[in-house]
Amino acid sequence: MAEIICPVCMHHCHLDEGQTGLCKARKNELGKSVSLNYGLLTSLALDPIEKKPLAFFHPGSKILSIGSFGCNLDCPFCQNDAISMASIDQVETEYYSPQRLAQLAQVLIPQDNIGVAYTYNEPMIGFEYVRDAAKEVRGLGLQNVLVTNGSVSTETLRMVLPYLDALNIDLKGFNEAYYRKLGGDLQTVLNFIRLAWQHAYVELTTLIVPGENDTEEEMRRLSAWVAALDDEIPLHITRFFPHRNRMDLQPTEIAVLEKLAAVARVNLKHVLLGNA
Repeated sequence: MAEIICPVCMHHCHLDEGQTGLCKARKNELGKSVSLNYGLLTSLALDPIEKKPLAFFHPGSKILSIGSFGCNLDCPFCQNDAISMASIDQVETEYYSPQRLAQLAQVLIPQDNIGVAYTYNEPMIGFEYVRDAAKEVRGLGLQNVLVTNGSVSTETLRMVLPYLDALNIDLKGFNEAYYRKLGGDLQTVLNFIRLAWQHAYVELTTLIVPGENDTEEEMRRLSAWVAALDDEIPLHITRFFPHRNRMDLQPTEIAVLEKLAAVARVNLKHVLLGNA
């Protein structure tokens, strides 16, 4: 079979028959890019909605949160690297059909569950499952939340967006060189945010990593871009803690978070501190 170019994200992986992409969750199978992690869950928990984080979407409720394996970025400080950096043979999974997942979400309604959050690893590299499960969840009158790095094409997002109610999107910085360090592309994320905001409720999260994206100037530019879209979009400015390959750094100083929050509040109405 011929080589294909995977269309899902900005990497556009060139895959020979049987070859797996950078995300470890898509493969060239008979000339098509197929998901390897469809319905294969590594994580399942009933979380407070504020943990996604979503501050102004059904506050005080809970949401069934699920994850699989794989990611199309390579953040050296990833907190979920045990699953996000894993391939199918490195994790234990349990298969949940879209119908089974939706039924579980419904069973949990008495525990204040409002729906399903697709999170923990990068859900959109397996967008087919998010789309199919979200249809089932929506059919039961429940909510769908996507927690994502926003690093897939707008064409991919359009396949899922009609079934989403809310998103928390990582805007990891406002610096193309920094995004390249993480294996990403800033413009791809900005395009994703713009489209998502047009069709669903959106909050953003920026993890402040010492020496990487912690200048006032970068936060000024980031918050100005978001405000030009909508100054009501909430921005979570969160504290870095050493993990994975960045054990050399100290946690972000709270004073730095507060300073950057003050900068962001010049442009945005809702700026929140996380992990502080």
